[in-house]
Amino acid sequence: MGCAWRASSVSILHYQPTCDLDAMRARANMYAQLRQFFASRDVLEVETPVLSQAGVTDVHLASIQAQRHVLGKKATHYLQTSPEFAMKRLLASGSGPIYQICKVFRDDEHGRKHNSEFTMLEWYRPGFSLKDLMFEVTDLLNVTLKQRFGEVRPTILSYKHAFIDRLELNPLQASLQELKDACRRVGLSLDLGDDRLGYIDLLFSHIVEPSLGFDTPVFLTDFPPEMASLAKTRIDDDGELVAARFELYIEGLELANAYDELIDAEVLRDRFEADNAERKKLDMHVMPIDEYLLAALPNMPECSGIALGIDRLLMIATQKMKLEQVVTFPADIS
Repeated sequence: MGCAWRASSVSILHYQPTCDLDAMRARANMYAQLRQFFASRDVLEVETPVLSQAGVTDVHLASIQAQRHVLGKKATHYLQTSPEFAMKRLLASGSGPIYQICKVFRDDEHGRKHNSEFTMLEWYRPGFSLKDLMFEVTDLLNVTLKQRFGEVRPTILSYKHAFIDRLELNPLQASLQELKDACRRVGLSLDLGDDRLGYIDLLFSHIVEPSLGFDTPVFLTDFPPEMASLAKTRIDDDGELVAARFELYIEGLELANAYDELIDAEVLRDRFEADNAERKKLDMHVMPIDEYLLAALPNMPECSGIALGIDRLLMIATQKMKLEQVVTFPADIS
């Protein structure tokens, strides 16, 4: 007997997928498009471990722990939130340009745009600037989204000017009180104490982000330096320190996150240790630092890298409103 496919409605037959067969076909077609796209540009497809002994230290990401035995010894390892660390070890070993399509995991992320297990496309381009990478992302969008939009021509907008346009506020210079006042003006009453960056993120997620990318895709650039993560920092045209990174938005949805990759191991160790100090203060799990990554960085070429959420790209391509409409079995029924 054939399987009775269902859409996103709740059913007593919990074995059925939450996406329909058309969504599965769209995914398979997108994978073929992506592999052809990178093959035509001599970018090598690679595969790295899903489990590792060190995980991301970012206080905004929660890794999923797993117990396993290695050489007879029980160890706590972590499901990857991104294949970034392992891919950078390949770059440092002379791989050249590489990409990967893989599953990644982030604990307790669920909702219309989130699932704790999702599919990521990540790629790295030695010798590419962020602008070079924007051109390549645009080419990729014009392959994967051509059927819906025809040709897309993204615009570039700085994080700072996105705030100024919508809130008349420069997030790089605003005081804590100015940020609190802005939140009150737009009806955001959440009390975050003295967490200045928290207020910036609150304003961004509720006011700025939902407005991005409706006329055309938007590359949002030059984030506050505190949000550099694994990116370099630079001085912008106004003489202010910013993170050298961009994010891609279409119809209010963040699709991708790109860095001018930091390759200074000492600076990165300092960032990891600062993250862990903040984790300890917040009573969060302190993460082991990836010493293999730090050892690799001195041999890593200058490059730009990007992570793109395939499930969200499918949402845009197929005009779906919920992630569960493009994945087979989300976390609550897997």
